[in-house]
Amino acid sequence: MAVDSLPSPAGRDGSALSGLDALDLPGAAPRPRLAGLWAATWPKLAAVALTLLIWELTVLSGWKPSYVLPGPWAVAKELGSEVTTSTFWHAVATTMRRGLIGFAVATVVGLLIGIAVARFAVLRAAIGSMITGLQTMPSIAWFPLAILLFQISETAILFVVVLGAAPSIANGVISGVDYVPPVLKRAGHNLGARGITLYRHVILPASLPSIVGGLKQGWAFAWRSLMAGELLVIIAERPALGVRLDQFRQQIDAVGVVATMVVILVIGILVDVAFTTVNERIRRLWGVVDGA
Repeated sequence: MAVDSLPSPAGRDGSALSGLDALDLPGAAPRPRLAGLWAATWPKLAAVALTLLIWELTVLSGWKPSYVLPGPWAVAKELGSEVTTSTFWHAVATTMRRGLIGFAVATVVGLLIGIAVARFAVLRAAIGSMITGLQTMPSIAWFPLAILLFQISETAILFVVVLGAAPSIANGVISGVDYVPPVLKRAGHNLGARGITLYRHVILPASLPSIVGGLKQGWAFAWRSLMAGELLVIIAERPALGVRLDQFRQQIDAVGVVATMVVILVIGILVDVAFTTVNERIRRLWGVVDGA
């Protein structure tokens, strides 16, 4: 059969479409909002249900006594009573305040260092590998130095949180700048963008997905560093989740320990959901995923 005899898709007005015009055909109708919400939610609910089932079966197996490994129902009852107390919410507020302040400082430091290293080859050669080395260094290793420098104080915790998060954020910026397509840079040059203007209007927006990925990873390191800090640097009359975790351990209260761990996990998941939502919106704006 000759190519000219192949049928062409018909347009809305009945005329035939050919070539690239056929690509303009409307795609499938977008899914209803509730259907999309359910599609995004049910895998998470299934994972939670599976985790609870494995947890309950492990407890029922008798591997450890219930006072060492409590079951989901005992932990749920403990959480139900904890959330009604002001001490619990004071601890959550203290931990979140420390985490947000530390992450904000780490974001500023990481962005500035990442932009400087990506911009100047001398800095990249000097400290590029050091940033990766700092990122891989366990945050708990910084606490002896932090305590020597700042004693038992909020500053000691903040110091370690910033050191734990800033390298990941800086590496996210560096990777994003490195993978900006050269055609975008040339287009910026042709439009008269130079120096800081080029970074502000071309390079940084183009590297935004990678920067968000670095921020997400930076938060994970900040959260881990903060929990380690609250276990080691206990400040009087300042309840926090890490402090409560250590107090329950000292009291050999396994139910309280696991309940506090669940709260820490839930906060981490909620923050991850926020970052994932931002990342999805950026990907849609950049045309990386279908907007349907």
